[in-house]
Amino acid sequence: MPIITTIDDLKRLHKRRTPKMFYDYAESGSWTEQTFRENTSDFDEIRLRQRVAVDMTNRTTASQMVGEDVSMPVALAPVGLTGMQAADGEIKAARAAEKFGVPFTLSTMSICSIEDVAAHTEKPFWFQVYTLKDDEFMKRLIGRAQDAGCSALVITLDLQIMGQRHKDLKNGLSAPPKFTLASMVDLATKWPWGIEMLQTKRRFFGNIVGHAQGVSNASSLASWTAEAFDHALDWVRVAELMKMWDGKVILKGILDAEDARKAADLGADAIIVSNHGGRQLDGALSSIKVLPSIIEAVGDRIEVHLDSGIRSGQDVLKALAMGAKGTYIGRAFVNGLGAMGEKGVTTALEVIHKELDTTMALCGRRDVKTLDRDVLLVPEGFEGRWMP
Repeated sequence: MPIITTIDDLKRLHKRRTPKMFYDYAESGSWTEQTFRENTSDFDEIRLRQRVAVDMTNRTTASQMVGEDVSMPVALAPVGLTGMQAADGEIKAARAAEKFGVPFTLSTMSICSIEDVAAHTEKPFWFQVYTLKDDEFMKRLIGRAQDAGCSALVITLDLQIMGQRHKDLKNGLSAPPKFTLASMVDLATKWPWGIEMLQTKRRFFGNIVGHAQGVSNASSLASWTAEAFDHALDWVRVAELMKMWDGKVILKGILDAEDARKAADLGADAIIVSNHGGRQLDGALSSIKVLPSIIEAVGDRIEVHLDSGIRSGQDVLKALAMGAKGTYIGRAFVNGLGAMGEKGVTTALEVIHKELDTTMALCGRRDVKTLDRDVLLVPEGFEGRWMP
């Protein structure tokens, strides 16, 4: 087993072990993938301010996200099809997150169901929903999350219409997957993955099949997903969805200061500055570049988190120092899961935690909650002067 020191080490193992269609699903963006690339490259523009002769004993990365104690301000983002990166993937990721002391967010489009994950974990996890047209299904889905003890609802706002993802189309990645000859040949070469998948009963969308009206098997799933998303979503509808949930609400997919203000007006507990990992509107700005304008717009009215582009503990530190109260990793934990299952997710969290802790110390800080712009060297014009 190779020595793992970075998320890229896990990414290479993930690519070797997992079928191409599922690896590409995790490692791709929409259209030209400009936003997908800039989500990470824009972090590289920010430099760190080294400080010396500062007492670095008794350091802590402990913090809170929406009032919940976390060992570091990093949550596992909702990722669809996680259970196809590794057998029972959502369960494995949730257990790793629970043991590490960080939140896990289960996607509506997960392979393992809400009940599956709840049965294999002890602490509450978060649940993510899309804005769907079927009110009865939404009420039942949210009710199931409440019954499972989920402690926060994450409502995704930026997927009314699916962005075009060329690799997914070429690979036949859909709900359910449409296997091509090339993908079948590739599957045959990934026999360790295949053996694990044969040993689990969880291979379809557990939150939907058998729960949504008319969706009793994989074949009926395709027509349901094509019609399910609510193209008419507006802020009135968002408020209605929030009222279905008796608990903390996080609104995901905010990339504009005006939308951040509207989310705060609705009384959400937090927003996630996110461009869906570069998988929706290609050509949109990276999350880290819009973060300062959103912080300026809402101040302390609402807790601001950041998703899209986090690949290291240094990225986490930069986002926190720019004003975010929490961050999310999607591809980073999926790389670990695809590489080594639950152990790989734990390894990804360990890598990010060590990088965060070490970098924080070298920047002269002992407590993650004290990070601010003073530890950064941000290039002039970083946010850009964009004319509407």
